[in-house]
Amino acid sequence: MTSEATVGRDATPDDARETHVGARTAYETNDTGAQRDPALALRTVSKSYGDTPAVCELDLAVEAGEIVALIGPSGCGKSTLLRLVAGLERPDAGEVRVGDATVAGRGAWVPPEKRRVGLVFQEHALFPHLTVGDNIRFGLAGVARAEQDARVRKVLELVHLPHTVDRYPHELSGGEQQRIALARSLAPRPEVVLLDEPFSSLDESLRARVRTDTVDALRATGTTAILVTHDQTEALTVGDRIGVMRAGVVEQLGTPAEVFERPVSRFVASFMGDADFLPVVADEHGLMSELGRVMVRTDVDAREAEVVVRPHEVALTLTLPADGGDGVARARAVVERVEYHGAFVLHTVRLPSGRTVRSWQPHSVRYPVGTEVVASIQPGLVPSLLVGDHTLPTPD
Repeated sequence: MTSEATVGRDATPDDARETHVGARTAYETNDTGAQRDPALALRTVSKSYGDTPAVCELDLAVEAGEIVALIGPSGCGKSTLLRLVAGLERPDAGEVRVGDATVAGRGAWVPPEKRRVGLVFQEHALFPHLTVGDNIRFGLAGVARAEQDARVRKVLELVHLPHTVDRYPHELSGGEQQRIALARSLAPRPEVVLLDEPFSSLDESLRARVRTDTVDALRATGTTAILVTHDQTEALTVGDRIGVMRAGVVEQLGTPAEVFERPVSRFVASFMGDADFLPVVADEHGLMSELGRVMVRTDVDAREAEVVVRPHEVALTLTLPADGGDGVARARAVVERVEYHGAFVLHTVRLPSGRTVRSWQPHSVRYPVGTEVVASIQPGLVPSLLVGDHTLPTPD
């Protein structure tokens, strides 16, 4: 499989693209002020394999110049979604639009090579018998040789590899091969680039560098992109928005801060990083947990409610105050496990109820196993509150 679809119509010059700088690009407007279509839109798209649904009435719009990171467990439909956009699969229902053109659905079908959609995969998919320059030219059929050469130079400069133009793939490192695959996908100036786990085969230090170079190249060209990943940190650092998928649908779509700090469900809270769940009780002032007061609201049935706490939200101290400033005495917890992570140390502490919570502490703070501590919610934080499997909106 190649790393890119070939050009389907005349390419637009780089300087016609708007570089994306915000967390979410608004709809662009033309000279008359009319609203432009998103760069990519899926509308009630469904796809099943036999009796197994892969994508279920999914809606997604990606704006021009935006990078959306899709994350979710294996089998949730992430890669199927990319294949539907690329034209490698036909949807059973719904519509796929790239720019202002319907490429699938409503009786329309545009083949992959005419969709102006670039593809980058984990395995690079470079042609071993072609030089780097010829690999990139592969997607520029029908373009004059002088223009091809100029475009090859341009995209190689974007990925910081102009000196590799005459080399063969086996002469490149894994990180270099991945950046060449990206350069080849960018060469035809696609409307959208799809990246399916492109960094997962690289070691951690190289992965971070190649990821940075990839994002810089996408930003420099104002290219719209969807990145599929299993890595929560990667999704949070790359995506302007993150889509958390489950069972063929996007359960939450929002900025990294929204998805991480205000998950809409128990699943999203658990999937997007470590999370512990503690029951709450109600009093005349609101809701309390073992870590202290959760929030001041009396309109919640505390019998079904739990507070979501992440390790960075849990404070540990050795001093037991008379109360936490809210009239509620704090009971001591006991450190059960200590994990050294370099810059931070993860402490697992057992509360008086027998439940455990985790707490990140700076590397200079290490409470030995067996130490009695006071665990509380970091001052000023309002953690998410679950009722059943869904979180409540945070009150103003």
